[in-house]
Amino acid sequence: MRLPDFEAWAIFARVAQNGSFVAAAQELNLSQATVSKAVTRLEQKLGARLFHRTSRRLSLTDSGQAALDEAARLLAAGEALEAQASAQAAQPRGVVRMTAPMSFGIRRLGALLAEFFAAYPEVSVDLTLSDHFVDLVEAGVDVALRISELEDSSLMARKLAPVRILPVASPDYFARQGRPKHPRDLADHTCLIYTNGKGRGVWRFRHETRGDYAVTVTGPLRVNNADLLGDMLLKGAGVAMQPDFLAWDEVQAGRLEIALPDWRGPELALWLVTPPGGARPARVEALIGFLSERIRKSDWARRI
Repeated sequence: MRLPDFEAWAIFARVAQNGSFVAAAQELNLSQATVSKAVTRLEQKLGARLFHRTSRRLSLTDSGQAALDEAARLLAAGEALEAQASAQAAQPRGVVRMTAPMSFGIRRLGALLAEFFAAYPEVSVDLTLSDHFVDLVEAGVDVALRISELEDSSLMARKLAPVRILPVASPDYFARQGRPKHPRDLADHTCLIYTNGKGRGVWRFRHETRGDYAVTVTGPLRVNNADLLGDMLLKGAGVAMQPDFLAWDEVQAGRLEIALPDWRGPELALWLVTPPGGARPARVEALIGFLSERIRKSDWARRI
C-alpha cells in the first residue's frame, strides 16, 4: 500500500491559495520546478488536470476546485501538528540519565533535585552515584558531574565551581592533640585517610611564600568514602582532608576547624560533563541550566 502524496497535496493547496506557482514556491522556499512537478504528480495520479494554465492566468479546474477544500484542510492539519509537536518538544519532559560522585550526590544533590522536580514536574532523573568515571556514550548517560582535574577528551565540559581539599578536625581534637603549625606536623597526628584520591597517604600543600610541601601521614583508618570520615571528624577521632562541599557547613558552624589556614591543599573543580553531539533534548538542557545556576550560587561553592 502506498501512502498518499501528502507533500504534493500541501503544495497544491498553496498554489491554489496564492493563485501562482511562483508565489507558492517563494512562500514554501522551494524551486518553481519542484512546485510544478508536485502538481504534475498529482494530476498524473488522478488522471485529471487540477489547473487551467495560460501565460497570463492560473485557475482551478472542476477537479481542482473539488479537491481544494480537503487539500487545504490537510495542509492546515499538518501545520497544526507540527506546531503542537514543536511546542511539546520545547516543553521539558521525559527521563534524564545522570551520574555523580557518591559524597557530592549524598550531601548536595538531594535538595537540588527536589527543587528541580518542583520546577519541571514532567522530567524524571535516573541517577547513579559512583566515584568511578563512567563512559557516558557507552552507558547512555546524558549528564555527569565530575570532581577532578579534567583531562582532555571529546566530552563537552562546563566548570561549575572550584573544589578545595581542606585539612580539618574538631575543636575537641585540637584541644587534646594540639594544632599543627606546618604540614610536617601532621606526621605526628592521628590522620583519617581517604583512599580514592591521588595522594592517599601523602598530603600535599602550597604556601604563597614558603612553596610546596608534601607530608606522609598515618592513622587508624583508610577508607574510600568521605562521608564516613565526616562522622568521625565530628567525634574528634582525627584530622582528615575533606572537600569544601562536605566541610562547609561544619566549618561555618564551628563544629570543624581548618588545621592550616595559611596553607592550601589540592584544588580540583566540579565539572558538568555531557557527551559530544549536537542539540540536546529540552529535558537535558533544563537540568543542565538548573544545576549550573544553583551550584554556582551555593554558599559551599565559594572559597572558605
